[in-house]
Amino acid sequence: MDTYVGPERRHGHADGNRRGAPVGHDALSISIRPHPAGLRAEVGGEGTLENTIASWHLIVDHVRRHQARGVLLVDHMTGPALSPEQWRALVAAMDGQGLEHVRIAHAKPNGLQEVEYCEIYALEGGINARVFEDERLADLWLRHPER
Repeated sequence: MDTYVGPERRHGHADGNRRGAPVGHDALSISIRPHPAGLRAEVGGEGTLENTIASWHLIVDHVRRHQARGVLLVDHMTGPALSPEQWRALVAAMDGQGLEHVRIAHAKPNGLQEVEYCEIYALEGGINARVFEDERLADLWLRHPER
């Protein structure tokens, strides 16, 4: 399993396990591969709410198909941070999608921005998520849950 959505703005299914982003999305790229704790998703492009929701829909699809218990998200998105209202909208969009049973380690190597909203709203929505600046620390947290 390896999914890649490139910035070429394709629409619909492409060859193999590749999917295209809907036309109109600002350059979104996402690669999803197996990880010892479940899945590893690497995202890039403009960090708009639309792109963020689109990437999470692809991740949720893979979580369901592969019954993943954990996701390491390596986020290389650029641009302004999502606002608190946008973070709330993202969590609301993911409500009932199955992420409530998945441990999520969100690594932001380009800087944390205002991630406290991300963690707070995720936890309020019943999602076990932590945000890290260091991918290695995110991976450790994901692979070794507290007992």
